[in-house]
Amino acid sequence: MTRETPRLSEQDEAFDAVLTLPDPPIADQPAEDLEDLALGDDYALNPEYVEMVVDAADRNDEARLRELLDALHSADVADLMGFLTAEYREDVIKYLDSEVLAEVISELEDDLREEVLEATPSAALAKALESLDSDDAADVVDDLEDDKRAEVLAAMPEIERAAIESTLAYEEETAGRLMQREVVAAPQFWTVGQAIDHLRTEGADLPELFFDIYVVDPSYKPVGAVPVSHLLRAPRTSGLAEIMEAVTEVTAEMDQEEVAYIFNKYHLISAPVIDAGGRLVGQITVDDIVGVIREEAQEDILALAGVSDAGRDAGVGDIVRSRLPWLLLNLLTAAVSVSGVALFQEEIVRLVQLAVLMPIVSSLGGNAGTQTLAVAVRALGAKEMSAANAGRVIGRELTVGLINGLALAAVMGAAVFAIYHKPLLALTVSLALIVNTFIAALGGILAPLALEKMGRDPAVSSSIFVTFLTDFSGFFAVLLIATLLHA
Repeated sequence: MTRETPRLSEQDEAFDAVLTLPDPPIADQPAEDLEDLALGDDYALNPEYVEMVVDAADRNDEARLRELLDALHSADVADLMGFLTAEYREDVIKYLDSEVLAEVISELEDDLREEVLEATPSAALAKALESLDSDDAADVVDDLEDDKRAEVLAAMPEIERAAIESTLAYEEETAGRLMQREVVAAPQFWTVGQAIDHLRTEGADLPELFFDIYVVDPSYKPVGAVPVSHLLRAPRTSGLAEIMEAVTEVTAEMDQEEVAYIFNKYHLISAPVIDAGGRLVGQITVDDIVGVIREEAQEDILALAGVSDAGRDAGVGDIVRSRLPWLLLNLLTAAVSVSGVALFQEEIVRLVQLAVLMPIVSSLGGNAGTQTLAVAVRALGAKEMSAANAGRVIGRELTVGLINGLALAAVMGAAVFAIYHKPLLALTVSLALIVNTFIAALGGILAPLALEKMGRDPAVSSSIFVTFLTDFSGFFAVLLIATLLHA
């Protein structure tokens, strides 16, 4: 006897239908869920979210567009700009309040920033810059065309305008350009209680981010610093001079790479910036240094490859102009390298296997030289190599090159003998590998050292010289040794 399945009541069917309803589409998600939908697990913007912004802009749905933008952090809005066309960027700019717009502009890549600055009205841009620290504001103003720069500065309050103009008076990539004018300073005779009361009273005028209170003498020269964490722990009656720590000063003319090195070496969170007379003129905080380290690292990596940065909107012509000169230089050095082969044409005809084996020797030498070059450039950048230890480092790299050459020679020699059954050919290739690997190590360490000595950036053109050296020596060593052994 079979049992009949009971029928669901109409109420049960309705309840079951509710449980099986599909999830609402992304476009209909409530505002509180948008932030979670915007970013993937890797904190990159989801393509679907970008499409939502584009769709809202196409429909002129101001409320939805504001809702979508308000759910994003300013850094994510800056990232969003990179995925939009110029037309949609202008739509987004209109719905950003001045503080968010300022943060977005300061986060943008250089090529995008110029476009966004051009599309932003001068009055709106001036208002937005007022909410930035002086260093960030000056960085933005520096990217403006002369006419628009004058309009923006004229629309700003006098104090903010003077701070930006004084910052722009310093050379690019110096501490003066990197620093923010806003600092917290206190005289030596103040107590902890007076300093705390001052911070509470002047809270609206304090820097947005600061870690230390700089103790200054009557001539406004820093004599020490009191970390805020120490200030809050100390008794109110203690004098600042009693609890202050020694301070590491940075001169306004110092190169930003030197500043980054000092921060890294002494584990600084902030540092006071002084002018030529030793007076306190600003401060640099660790968030600025993180940006410098990232920029310098990117520049060195690109320079080693002989290219410049190509942003998401970079044109084909700009990219070609940045890369073609280095390729032409490579063409010239390659022609010189091959000219060495012409001297031994008879030897190649007599022993045709050399034409097959020469590129291997040259390629291995090039890779070995690149390894040494990368280590040397990094050591110079981190100031781990100087005249004091250069001899030891050079000796170490040459030893490594010789050992690697011997190991490669043993493997390559055995392989050549197994394939061609010619002992002299195997010996030729083995000796050439040892010579070329040793020369590669020598060039990889000496090229950046020589460029550094001449005041040049060792990352920019070292790879060209090392490639030329290993190509030329690789071909030449194989052919010369083959001529000597087969004569």
